[in-house]
Amino acid sequence: MRALVHGLAVAGESTVRALQRRGWTVTVSDDRDDEAVIGRAAELGLELIVAPAHALLDEVDLFVPSPGVPESHGLVAAAHRRGVPIASEIELAYRWEQERPDGPRPMLAVTGTDGKTTTTLLMVEMLEAAGLRAVAAGNTDVPLVDAIETEVDVFVVECTSFRLTWTQRFRAEAAVWLNLAEDHLDWHDSLSTYIAAKARIFELQAPTDVAIGLVSDPVVMEHLSNAPARRCTFGATGADYHVAGGRLVGPHGEIAEVARMRRSLPHDLTNALAAAAAVLETGLATTEHVARALATFTGPRHRIEHIATTGSGERGRVQWYDDSKATTPHAASVALRGFDPVVLLAGGRNKGLDFAPMVDEAHRLRAVVAVGEAAEQIRAAFAGHVPVATAHSMADAVATAAGFAHPGDTVLLSPGCASWDWYPSGGYAARGDAFRAAVLDLPGASVPETLVPIDRQESP
Repeated sequence: MRALVHGLAVAGESTVRALQRRGWTVTVSDDRDDEAVIGRAAELGLELIVAPAHALLDEVDLFVPSPGVPESHGLVAAAHRRGVPIASEIELAYRWEQERPDGPRPMLAVTGTDGKTTTTLLMVEMLEAAGLRAVAAGNTDVPLVDAIETEVDVFVVECTSFRLTWTQRFRAEAAVWLNLAEDHLDWHDSLSTYIAAKARIFELQAPTDVAIGLVSDPVVMEHLSNAPARRCTFGATGADYHVAGGRLVGPHGEIAEVARMRRSLPHDLTNALAAAAAVLETGLATTEHVARALATFTGPRHRIEHIATTGSGERGRVQWYDDSKATTPHAASVALRGFDPVVLLAGGRNKGLDFAPMVDEAHRLRAVVAVGEAAEQIRAAFAGHVPVATAHSMADAVATAAGFAHPGDTVLLSPGCASWDWYPSGGYAARGDAFRAAVLDLPGASVPETLVPIDRQESP
């Protein structure tokens, strides 16, 4: 059997190795021919073919585009014309796991425009609290094709639309769809194909599985209503898993006290409810395990991460948060709903999205500091709502934000844009690290010893 893998980043390289281990003859191609990609191909014992490589499709039985390869790519169109099957790495991993001699292990899956990584990691901690060996795979540091080679009991798969687009059999015993907003329209042909990709997380389930959706999202609920699996909802109110009386509550009663959670911003509560539903509905954990994980979980970096305090006195302090991972207006709007008043740092490289979700939260803002390529778009969006200043470096942005902030305010880096303009090689993590470094250079800046529970009603 022969396969063409296009794109030699992390997932592509892992997919090549996985195919080779199973006796496939693999050809590799890429749109780039830089030294790093050529060297990676050489390490695999292969010669890199630089696209266009349409003729290669005549010689293969399978085409595997890496996650960064858009559905509009010429090779994708050529594969469709030739009738060559297309599969993503999670699809291949799922097929191989079904052939495991000792039987397949459970897979839980998470998708959504925002919150996937946090919810995935939270589910892993809940499962580990239950004594299970769990791994976060897919759109993480561990591709699923690598994860299935490890000694674990359960997989929690972070599913981007990129990976779900090319699935035919991938199925999760519990599938969570967190939310839906415009994103990745530079990868998908349209919003409808983006939604269709997300919907596959439900469509491929069996009646014995559970489909879990956000009760307040009309798109998610529309697709949940057609899911072949048992259906379950989560949300702040009006859902099977909800918040009531300061507690997370499920169909069978109390799960955990909000006051005992390490993080309790509004989105933390819905992420926790979604994760709890997945592990409880599958019987892989109990409410005791869920509560234990929630009491210690701090979340991944650059996702509304409390990085510093400036000023002194309980009411004289300014809190600084790094939410560099918020690369869409929807994600930034979620973060903004957790604080009031806010000095917002926003901008970067716009992915062709409308800033309206952020502007809708302007009543929470003290001021906006606009940065990056989209600075003028940010300025225009917030004009007439709040004061806006433009900064030309991260140090300049932080100094400007410090000038706007009053005692008791929150300064939030939640850009609503990608980071590739100022940080072409490091991405959102490099942007967040630069923000942290600039903040810690401010006079009197101190790093919080621990992350304390954060509640909007109790925040300054």
